[in-house]
Amino acid sequence: MTILIAYDGSDDAKAAIEFAGRHVSPAPAVVLAVWEPLLVQLTRSALAPPAAFAGNDADVERQQRQEAERFAAEGAELARRAGLTDVTPRAEASAGAVWATIVDVADQLDASLVVTGSRGLARARSVLLGSVSDRVLHHVKRPVLIVPHVSEDADD
Repeated sequence: MTILIAYDGSDDAKAAIEFAGRHVSPAPAVVLAVWEPLLVQLTRSALAPPAAFAGNDADVERQQRQEAERFAAEGAELARRAGLTDVTPRAEASAGAVWATIVDVADQLDASLVVTGSRGLARARSVLLGSVSDRVLHHVKRPVLIVPHVSEDADD
């Protein structure tokens, strides 16, 4: 039994980890941070010409990987503090959509549960392309726990 927790550093992703730590029985967990390589971003972007992304692609790729690895390590530490004990950080480059990479990793791990927040760092993009959590829910063939966004004025 392995729990896959999608993590992007957002407050909603942090809330999902905390919820899982409180409510899911201790099981091995993988905290996954997915990034889109520059070339994937370029093929998706109709707003900026390729010249706008000129530079050393290898440097950009390395920086993106390091950021994803940092997010995964941060998420793994949060999961440990939340009560999950056997936690592995994992960073993956997306060859397409982020949600598809989450689904693929869940299948590779034969995850018994996929945990995600309802909104991530790319809120504006999700309005145009659809939310990652919604796509994971509709494409993964295993249980999914989506922890809803909690507004700071939820008590009002």
